[in-house]
Amino acid sequence: MKLSEPLLSISGLEVYYGKSQALKSVSLEVFEGEVIAVLGPNGAGKTSLMRAISGLIPVSSGTISFSGKNITNWPPEAIVNERIIHVPQGRRIFPEMSVIENIEMGAFSLKEKKELGALFEKVYSLFPKLYERRKQVAGTLSGGEQQMLAVGRALMSLPRLLMMDEPSMGLAPIIIKDMYEKIKEIANAGTTILLVEQNAVMAFEVAQRAYFLDVGSITMTGKVSELQHSDVVSAYLGTGV
Repeated sequence: MKLSEPLLSISGLEVYYGKSQALKSVSLEVFEGEVIAVLGPNGAGKTSLMRAISGLIPVSSGTISFSGKNITNWPPEAIVNERIIHVPQGRRIFPEMSVIENIEMGAFSLKEKKELGALFEKVYSLFPKLYERRKQVAGTLSGGEQQMLAVGRALMSLPRLLMMDEPSMGLAPIIIKDMYEKIKEIANAGTTILLVEQNAVMAFEVAQRAYFLDVGSITMTGKVSELQHSDVVSAYLGTGV
């Protein structure tokens, strides 16, 4: 059931890279407990949206509110302290560190370090392969295992909002399916998720609502149950959604 106020509210967001506009008056809402998909082709502005929320690029105009606070242009460390946790495109693990060291890095902002043991157990329960590989150098993991590590590291921060940028990118179909089963588990455990994807078929399996972003603008939005049977959506994505 939706709360009266969204957990994340974005209104009129505009972002530029020099003179090039990446986001044009983007507005969206994420309510607590939802999985929201942001879909669109390469270059649509999806990653720019995630980076703006995380404080990694400046917002030119518009507002980003989280849990009633205006967090527009806050520094990234302050965003993390609000437990808005970003799993970036390309995983961005620490390749020279061990798996266990990477996971532990996710908990650096936690004030209660006594929670660490239980958090490790949750991550290992979700991703048993990470336990098997815990002493292995992270850069030697397969692409799928590195994606598990990036997600596991994020979960150590106890996210109120988990933002995932293209979790299926570069993975084999069978690994993508397994990753999305894990995303379902995370969502079912109560974590709110903002999911950026090109793979609409997989995103529609976990999301309740979706926003379509193209050339920096929201072009369509609605409930997945309605959108996935739309001829317009199928034509827009060029897939048999």
